[in-house]
Amino acid sequence: MPHLPSKRKLDEYRSINALAESIIGLFKTEVIKFLGPWKSVCQVEWETLKWVDWYNNTRLHSAIGYITPHEAEEAFYARLNAAEKAA
Repeated sequence: MPHLPSKRKLDEYRSINALAESIIGLFKTEVIKFLGPWKSVCQVEWETLKWVDWYNNTRLHSAIGYITPHEAEEAFYARLNAAEKAA
């Protein structure tokens, strides 16, 4: 008999899926619909790469103190490394 995920795990999967759908919707609105129509797949790929770079490295996020996700990640690992050195 296959192992079934717990209710907690299913709720976690649903949350991750909802987040992914939200980001995909944002991408479609900001890039695909706004900048189209597209002449080639290469254009879509290039604009996708540029948008992902902006989303991860330039966009300021209010939930993490109006810094970029990249800066938040760097700060997290800096604190983690400092805590390991102190231990």
